[in-house]
Amino acid sequence: MGEANPSSAPAARAWQRMLSGRRLDLLNPAPRDIEIADIALGLARVARWNGQTLGPHAFSVAQHALLVEAILRAENPGMERRWLLAGLLHDAPEYVIGDLISPFKAALGLDYKAFEVRLLEAIYVRFGLPARLPEAIFAKIKASDRVAAYLEATRLAGFSAAEAETYFGRPGTASTEAVSDVETLLVPLSTAEAEARFLSRFKSLTGS
Repeated sequence: MGEANPSSAPAARAWQRMLSGRRLDLLNPAPRDIEIADIALGLARVARWNGQTLGPHAFSVAQHALLVEAILRAENPGMERRWLLAGLLHDAPEYVIGDLISPFKAALGLDYKAFEVRLLEAIYVRFGLPARLPEAIFAKIKASDRVAAYLEATRLAGFSAAEAETYFGRPGTASTEAVSDVETLLVPLSTAEAEARFLSRFKSLTGS
């Protein structure tokens, strides 16, 4: 018997079914197919640092998001809630694509980054934010992200202070002292607790 005609084979699936029932097209994500419950669950189950952290639980991307938002809020008193929400959601695409460590992202090149950005834009639009943030807001979120990465690296991931400073910079004393609950935010939580806290903060910022 001859081989099957390749043209008759079904097209490769490019969508993911979520527990909410949504089907998210990974190549062309639509805001209408994005649900916060799916994001919270996914981020709570994705480990930062490829799981190489101290504690009985993985330190999840959901917790990292909470830490970044707390730093952003502490360092920018009076910042609008919508920009704090953008900070909370800054790594939301990882509920679909996982948390690849930075060296691997660099190795994959720009196509991966473009995919990640396209998904983040859809997420922002879904929750009433501009697809592309103002440069000043983006810079503030990025700065808070680096502070969080430094703290995680030195408290959880085995980096020395000097090593972490090389990659992430050293946060000023004011950065860490301004976040009253930073120690609590660095304690790895169970998946269920991380999910619940992420959803709670989202609801607080959106009034939903």
